[in-house]
Amino acid sequence: MKKAEALEFAILGTLQDGPAHGYELRKRLSQLLGMFQALSFGSLYPTLKTLVSRGDITEQTDDTSSRRRIVYTITENGSKRFHDLLTNAGPDAWNDDTFGLHFAFFSRSSAKTRTSILEGRRMRLAERRAAMRESLERTRSDAYTFELQRHGLESVEHEMHWLDGLIEAEGKNQDN
Repeated sequence: MKKAEALEFAILGTLQDGPAHGYELRKRLSQLLGMFQALSFGSLYPTLKTLVSRGDITEQTDDTSSRRRIVYTITENGSKRFHDLLTNAGPDAWNDDTFGLHFAFFSRSSAKTRTSILEGRRMRLAERRAAMRESLERTRSDAYTFELQRHGLESVEHEMHWLDGLIEAEGKNQDN
């Protein structure tokens, strides 16, 4: 999933909760994406224009406040596209750049999709852990570099443990 497509996914998912004007949408997206994902108006508005031109959202002028605002609303086509992106449980959903975004919309996903994404993410991290362990064994670097690498390995292992708990919980939910 490219960055532009990820932003479109985030916008469509956010608009599922109701219409929003640009500033409000940016605020909601920033909360969704977290403080480490800076979202500028310079990337938001061109993406909104693309979604409008594709018919995924509509724009309507709201003159009820002291400032003229454009309010964006998701269309049926946009809801379908969001659902298609939401149900994509393939490798794009497991990547570092997009896993958190997919996870943010897990409540709207099926248990099967959630489990597939969680298992895929875990598999990706297991591969990374194996490479990190091998690197730690081969590398004879200074103490600080070694500690940084060890910290990275512990972070991956911590996330894998977290994923194991989520996968287990999803399995219990599917059994009920």
